[in-house]
Amino acid sequence: MPKNERKIAIAAALTGTFMIAEVFGGIVSGSLALIADAGHMLTDFASLVMAWLAFRIARRPADWKRTYGFDRFSVLAAFLNGLSLFVIAGWIVYEAFHRLADQNEVMGDLMLWVAVGGLVVNIVAFIVLTRGESDNLNVRAAALHVAGDLLGSIAAIVASLVIIFTGWMPIDPILSVLVALIILKSAWSVVAESGHILLEGAPPGFDRRDVARQLAELDGVSEVDHIHAWSVTQERPMVTMEMEIAPGADPEAVKRQARKLLHDSFHIEHATIETRSG
Repeated sequence: MPKNERKIAIAAALTGTFMIAEVFGGIVSGSLALIADAGHMLTDFASLVMAWLAFRIARRPADWKRTYGFDRFSVLAAFLNGLSLFVIAGWIVYEAFHRLADQNEVMGDLMLWVAVGGLVVNIVAFIVLTRGESDNLNVRAAALHVAGDLLGSIAAIVASLVIIFTGWMPIDPILSVLVALIILKSAWSVVAESGHILLEGAPPGFDRRDVARQLAELDGVSEVDHIHAWSVTQERPMVTMEMEIAPGADPEAVKRQARKLLHDSFHIEHATIETRSG
């Protein structure tokens, strides 16, 4: 099993298992903070499962209908997971306002033990996902989910301690709203980045004005235009362009220089370059 796929599978197993315990603990204790954190863990689990499936599907080779293969399925999965976080956050805020009005009783002791267990699970899952280097959007999105959930567990621990020592019940829905804000921050990051890729946005750090200027300074290049850059996935940036070659210059030699510059300065592995005579 590839490294990233293994990371996702381990984190999904940890998150999914404890999510069930946290839902049960939240219902029994009456804690919205725990249920909110479990809701976040549910989206984490769904995100991790979709990411794992995306890795599996991406193994399928390209065919005549899908010439880029299935790599972008992972980006689509990240985008959908990000959108789901907005729904979860909205529900938490809505329920928190109801809890503030009703002042439900919360069992602080049970809430504390479940929250501590959630914190331990989230720390382990976060370490698994962040161990080593990975530029994969799904792995990064999963790590963001788990980091937000880790902070949610801390909020639940704080709420339980306040309830145990002071009996002040409003702390539970108040910190639940804090968890929702953490979820929204993670959601926006994932949706923005995956949406940028799905809309064929330029890869990070790629400014076609700067690219055109640097390429035009190469020997044998008169003009560079029709530059289009996008990413199949975060790891697969691509560029197409047209270059006007100066009289007497070797087009193939110029292309080699251009590809080297794109690789070294802009991390572009795949470039399609058309040439025309000046």
